[in-house]
Amino acid sequence: MSPESVHLDTALGAPERADLLLAQMTVREKAHQLVSVPPWYLVLADGSAPVVRDEWLEKAPGHICNFGVDDPATMARIVGDLQRTAIEGTRLGIPLLVHIEALNGVLAGGHMVFPTSIGLAATWSPELVQEMADTIRRQLTRVGVRQALSPNMDIALDPRWGRVHETYGEDPYLVAALSVAYTRGLQGVDLREGAIATAKHFIGYGLPTGGMNLSSYEGGPRRTRDLFAFPFEAAIQLAGLGSVMNSYSDVDGVPAAANPYVLTTLLRDTLGFDGFVSSDYMTLEHIHTRQRAAASPAEAGRLTIAAGLDTEFPVPYGYGDALVDEVEAGRVDIAHVDRSVRRILTAKFRLGLFENPYPAERIEIAEVALEGRELSRELARRSVVLVKNDGLLPLAPGTSSVAVIGPHADAVKLQFPTYSYPAFRDMTTFMSGGGMGNMVGIDPGMAAWNNSLFPSMPIEDFLRDRLDATSLADEIDRHARATHVAAGSTLTTDLGEDAIADAVAAATASDVVVLTLGGASLWFNGERTEGEASDSADIALPAAQVRLAEAVAATGKPILVVLVQGRAYTLPPVIQDAAAIVVSSYGGPFGPAAVADVLFGEVNPSGKLPYSIPRHTGQIPVYHHQRAGTGYRNPLPPDVDRHYLDLPATPLYTFGHGLSYTEFVLSDLEADSEMTTDGSVRIAATVRNAGERAGDTVVQLYVRVDTSGATRPAQQLAGFSRVSLEPGESCRVAFTLAAAQLGYTDIAGEFVVEPSSVDAWVSLDAESRPLETRIAVTGERRPLKSSARVFLSGSTITAA
Repeated sequence: MSPESVHLDTALGAPERADLLLAQMTVREKAHQLVSVPPWYLVLADGSAPVVRDEWLEKAPGHICNFGVDDPATMARIVGDLQRTAIEGTRLGIPLLVHIEALNGVLAGGHMVFPTSIGLAATWSPELVQEMADTIRRQLTRVGVRQALSPNMDIALDPRWGRVHETYGEDPYLVAALSVAYTRGLQGVDLREGAIATAKHFIGYGLPTGGMNLSSYEGGPRRTRDLFAFPFEAAIQLAGLGSVMNSYSDVDGVPAAANPYVLTTLLRDTLGFDGFVSSDYMTLEHIHTRQRAAASPAEAGRLTIAAGLDTEFPVPYGYGDALVDEVEAGRVDIAHVDRSVRRILTAKFRLGLFENPYPAERIEIAEVALEGRELSRELARRSVVLVKNDGLLPLAPGTSSVAVIGPHADAVKLQFPTYSYPAFRDMTTFMSGGGMGNMVGIDPGMAAWNNSLFPSMPIEDFLRDRLDATSLADEIDRHARATHVAAGSTLTTDLGEDAIADAVAAATASDVVVLTLGGASLWFNGERTEGEASDSADIALPAAQVRLAEAVAATGKPILVVLVQGRAYTLPPVIQDAAAIVVSSYGGPFGPAAVADVLFGEVNPSGKLPYSIPRHTGQIPVYHHQRAGTGYRNPLPPDVDRHYLDLPATPLYTFGHGLSYTEFVLSDLEADSEMTTDGSVRIAATVRNAGERAGDTVVQLYVRVDTSGATRPAQQLAGFSRVSLEPGESCRVAFTLAAAQLGYTDIAGEFVVEPSSVDAWVSLDAESRPLETRIAVTGERRPLKSSARVFLSGSTITAA
């Protein structure tokens, strides 16, 4: 084997192979190994060469940025062309690492769309999230895409922020459990058959100032480490997380991507991360032009490469040629560049890209389209949350006449939010047609590329044709003898008296009204209430929908409300007074069918809220794990009967809440009373289905830890287990809680588990405490390194 090809020796480890290849690279090749470019810089959609190809092959970029096409065979062909061009056309023949979004399905056509992340969180089903990610893994590797810019591990504490639906909710434990499941499914047992998961956005992005996207995160090191880092750390330690994406936000006044404390001290030295940091799109430009923390692109590059940002996506701005110039001028230490290049090359060797860079040669498009279909349907069903029921539900099969009213009544595309392929396609064709106001910039070659790949088709037709998607009105019509459909309003616009009159007439002509309200998440096109860069100062249900609801309620007909939403909305009295309220996340192609199946009793609802629903915007933040003595966790002074003068401080509906058509009862708590700081305890309870039909519920374990000097959360989720029971059936759920799960940053700034008193309780939501116990943690104070932490409790289910 020649010295130039010694890095191809598969008997060597990936880090050693990376060093051997790195030693052969020029400064320019190193600087461009850290950047991505659009596919049309190297290959046109028809396989021909663009004018700029030779220029970019000389630079040899390391990555291809996100792009989508309508079918997997075309995707595989293009990725194959890209790899062949890079391997055969560059000096060293280094394969490309192609990335794509895959939050709730591959962001390319011909693949199944699953419920958005907040809907996945409402299922409380890590095993199904892992199965979903495993499906995505097989689909990505088939088309040659080996990095996903997913999952979103942000802890969403402010519902004004438009990106809540991309997250797994407000609770660090639930976010961690689902993040670990996704990472394991996507990366697989052997990364040579997997795709790299990219956790975003590091760190604190789910609590932006004012709830506005991109705004700074104001939090000290204790909150950052103990709360916001928790899901990332769990995925690093339990699932070998391969990549992390920076937040756009400032952290303690320094942009996260240029912050050595964030990307090196915390992420690597403390949490033990050994993968590579992926740049969020246009990060360096943000640092230069938005945050004004760098005077030039070159300075942005200097700051971020030193801090530990390993790549720049989607195109070079401060890396690439600018980074070469900085190295040659002596302003950037080549050791920093080598460090990042080594990380990228190590990842490529671990993926097996040098041995197997090409996609599958043959793809059966029809078979791929069916993959995950039943899983998507089951996830949609489990994601439906029944938050109120005064006995109206379930509706009798064959109910004679149902009015389906509201902006979600006959909508199909509103089930597909940002970071799902249909929304991406809709936004992309909008941009290519001249639409502006987007976050990722307009590339001159993009319009020609998209116009050649995306046939013109109305989005509703695309969804019905490609995904068999339906509307709620379609699905209710399957169950009812007659349906009367009226929009009444758009999401945010009052359509006037005639539209209201039509809605009232539909209600009057029916036996029951299904009022379909809520929001929509889009990128930068169309009417929306959520989404990236679509935040709200007031999270009240839009006034147009409230007026519609009040007019329909005045008919006196029984009303059940279906809220299609990716975050909490505050609800006016007319909605709170409805006989039943169902919360549905953006469920994808089977979202409406799942809701209809719940309404008519074909499916017993089992979803649990992954966020708290406040009574008023002024309560924000109102998450359940507020610190003791803070917010609604603050004891009332003598002779004071409420925290606010004008309304209760508690949520309207709490985290973990969700009703069923049967009744579940908890009893017979058994728990060890003591454990040492390096021990564990067993906490067990019986759950019984006391109703008359089969159903699922989620048994939840909460704890409160009292320690010395630092204020801890008033409560924290410490475990959960989903159970399925027939009528009259019982089972025993046992949790194993380790002391190392209770670690925190103490008053001296050290991460420890220490002697303490722990209140523990088993419940079916975050507010009730039907079964409580107290546990003493004894022994010596124990410093905890990340590798010694326990992140998730064990649980077993046995017959009672």
